[in-house]
Amino acid sequence: MPSRRTLIASGVSVAALGALGYALWPRMDRYDEEAARLRQSLSSDPQMMDLARMATLAANSHNTQPWRFRLDPARVTILPDFSRRTEVVDPDDHHLYVSLGCAAENMALAARANGLSADLGVEIGPGAEVDVSVGNGSAGETELYRAIPLRQTTRAVYDGQQISASDIGLLEAAAREEGVSVLVFTEASDRDAILEYVIEGNSRQMDDPAFVAELRHWIRFTPDDALATRDGLFAATSGNPVVPGWIAERLFGVFFQKDSENDKYRSHIRSSAGIAVFVGDGADPEHWVRVGRSFQRFALQSTALGIRNAHINQPIEVPALRGEFARWLGMPDARPDLVVRFGRGPTLPMSLRRPVSEIVV
Repeated sequence: MPSRRTLIASGVSVAALGALGYALWPRMDRYDEEAARLRQSLSSDPQMMDLARMATLAANSHNTQPWRFRLDPARVTILPDFSRRTEVVDPDDHHLYVSLGCAAENMALAARANGLSADLGVEIGPGAEVDVSVGNGSAGETELYRAIPLRQTTRAVYDGQQISASDIGLLEAAAREEGVSVLVFTEASDRDAILEYVIEGNSRQMDDPAFVAELRHWIRFTPDDALATRDGLFAATSGNPVVPGWIAERLFGVFFQKDSENDKYRSHIRSSAGIAVFVGDGADPEHWVRVGRSFQRFALQSTALGIRNAHINQPIEVPALRGEFARWLGMPDARPDLVVRFGRGPTLPMSLRRPVSEIVV
């Protein structure tokens, strides 16, 4: 979700800063080693902690990882961690619950791939917990399971090429979930119309100091910053240059500007093959979890096909714009939940996750 911000606008050239010397530049070696370690395949006899690690590799908003896990022999409970809320961009915890749904889907896929049955349920109460019941079953490794360590939100320019109808059919089939509609737009005119909503939403957000401050709180400029917290939006995972922290701090306000951000989204969307919009039948935690499960399978199927995806959620994050966007979709009484662009493009460095031992209760 799972969100999707360039940390330093394009145009900051490492060459222009090279006079400061290579020795000053942060190195990615240790970061890359840790990202790879987190994504190691499971053993032939995984423990519950191992399955939880697979769950944490799910998409989630701002890489806040807003979850905790209660592990029992026959059940895993995924609890919302409200201490990791993003109150400005997600005041009603919509993104938080979508993130829980993404994690639950990964958990279920990992369990089934390793000879366990896995049934998901949402307990609607004060905490709206997500329960994954686990039992004995037959091993059923799938391409979606194998894609879990490889999936990423790829915030980059794609190659602009079309995706075949058969591949789009596979994406739609993977995303099929009771209570969730997935609308796929591949025509240039539709993508341009959605782009206008993205630009309007992004402009409003960029004009909001509280939004910018919250986003800035979750930015990790250097590998050491990212390794220290193991969360947040690391510059390299968005295709931006990795520069010393003191430089990045000073450049953020200079280069993170509305016009440059809007230009970035124009190039991102116009280079994409299509846009998928996820709409739950209800605006409540149960349906938001369902949307998360639907999107996670969509993202994993994309990964298995070599297709990248990234969120462009501005039309649904700005309440004053959300209703207009719903009417454009032809669903005036619905609340659109996610807007996701997809296409073929490059891979970027993987994001980190907090150790499972720190999030088990």
